[in-house]
Amino acid sequence: MSYEEGSSSHAVYNQEIYTEETEPMDQAFQNLLHCVINLNDNVNFSPIYMVPSRLREVNPSSFTPRVVSVGPFHKGQRNLKSMESKKATYLSELLSSVGSKEKIPKEKMLKECVQKVRGSIDEIRTYYFGMKPYTDDELVQIMVLDACFILKFINNISIEGNLFSDNRLRSRNIALDLVLLENQIPFFVLQDIYDLTIQKLQPEKSLTTMLKDILDHVNSFEEPLVDNIIVGTETTHYHILGLLHRFYKPISFKLPKISVIPTAYSAEELDKVGVKIRPNRNLTWPMAMEFEFSLTSHKPTLKIPVVRVDDFFEVVLRNLIAFEQYSPVDNYVTSYAMAMDMLISTPVDIAKLGKSGVIVSHLGSNEKASDLIGSICKGVNLQDFYYMEPWKNIVQYYDSSWPRNFGVFKRTYIDTPWKAIALLAAIIVFLITVYQFFRQLITPFV
Repeated sequence: MSYEEGSSSHAVYNQEIYTEETEPMDQAFQNLLHCVINLNDNVNFSPIYMVPSRLREVNPSSFTPRVVSVGPFHKGQRNLKSMESKKATYLSELLSSVGSKEKIPKEKMLKECVQKVRGSIDEIRTYYFGMKPYTDDELVQIMVLDACFILKFINNISIEGNLFSDNRLRSRNIALDLVLLENQIPFFVLQDIYDLTIQKLQPEKSLTTMLKDILDHVNSFEEPLVDNIIVGTETTHYHILGLLHRFYKPISFKLPKISVIPTAYSAEELDKVGVKIRPNRNLTWPMAMEFEFSLTSHKPTLKIPVVRVDDFFEVVLRNLIAFEQYSPVDNYVTSYAMAMDMLISTPVDIAKLGKSGVIVSHLGSNEKASDLIGSICKGVNLQDFYYMEPWKNIVQYYDSSWPRNFGVFKRTYIDTPWKAIALLAAIIVFLITVYQFFRQLITPFV
C-alpha cells in the first residue's frame, strides 16, 4: 500500500491499516501507538516543580517553606496554616487601599482579579510539573490569594523601607520563602494582579523594582544587586526565583568551552605557592572571580566577591542550583558554587578566606562553614564553568617551577615565626662565619 507525499505521518499508523493484518494488535502495542500518535512536539518546559530527591535529600529544609506557602505544592501543610488568615487580611487591605483611591468597590476589584487569572488558567497549569489535580476554581483561588499576599508584603516593605519593622523573624523567613523553587507562582500572574492593584497606587514603580527590595534582603553577597533588567522584559521571568537568577546573570559574558573538569586547588594550597586572595571590589558581575599575576611584581592574586555564609546563603544557593540543573537557563550559580567548593576543602581554607576578607561566616565555626560549602554541590552536574580562564591561569602558575620551589622553601623555613627566626639566626651565623674566615685570610698581609 502506498501513501501520498506530504500526508500526515499519523496516517501511517491508522488503525484501519493494521486491521488488514492477519494478527490483531496486542494491548501494549496499542497503548504505545496511542502515545506516538498523540505526542505533542511543542511540550513546554514547566518551570515550577518539586526538587528531585538527589538534591533534596542533602538538606530537605532548604526547599521547604518555613512560614508561608505560595502556589499549590505546599498548600495546606499544618505548619503553614497560621499564615492563611494573614493572607486573607492582606487581600482585604490591598483591595481596600486600591478601591478607596480608585473609588471602586473592593468586590468589583476582586472580581476583576479572579476573571484575569481564570482567563489564563490553562497557561498557569503548564507552569507546574507534578501538581495535584486542583479544580480551576481551587487553582484560581490559590493564585489570586497568594499573588495579593506577595504584593501587599512587598508594598509594605517599599513604603516602610524596613523588612524588620513588623516582625523581624517572620518577615525574614517570608522573604526567604518567596525564593524557594517549590514555593512559586507564575511571574505573569503576579504581574497581572500587580497591574490591577499596586500599579494604581504607585504608578512610578515597576513590579521588578519593588521585588528587588525584597531580593536585596536574601542576597548573600556584599555588593547589592544591580538592576540590569532590560526595560520591557519584566514578564519574561518564570517566577520570583527566576528574577533573582536574572539579577546574578553576567552581562556580555562569553561562556568558555569546557572539555574537562578544571583542576582544583584549595585556598591553603594556593597560599603555599604565594597566591594572595583578596576581595573583588570591581565586579563585572556579582560572582566574578579574577586571577591577576604580574611578572614584574610577582604578586599573584585571586580576587573573589565577598559573601556572607549563613542559612540564607545555603537556602538561596541550593534553590538557584536546583533551578539551573533542571531548567533551560545558564549555570553561572552552579559554576560559582563549584569554584567555592574547589577552594574550600577543610576548615583551614575557611580560616584563610575569612582572614583574607572574602568570607564572613555566621555559622559559629569554620567546620560548619566548610561542611556547608562542601555539600552544596553534592549530586550536582557541572555542565558549564564560568571560571575556566582564571582557573587555567591558576593551574599554569601553580605548576610552574618557581611557585613550587618557593612553596617548599616557605613550608620548610618560614611558615611559622619560630622557623623564620631560626632561618634568620642561621643566616647571621653564616655571614659572621664567612666574615671571620676572610678576615683571617687577609690578616697576615696587613
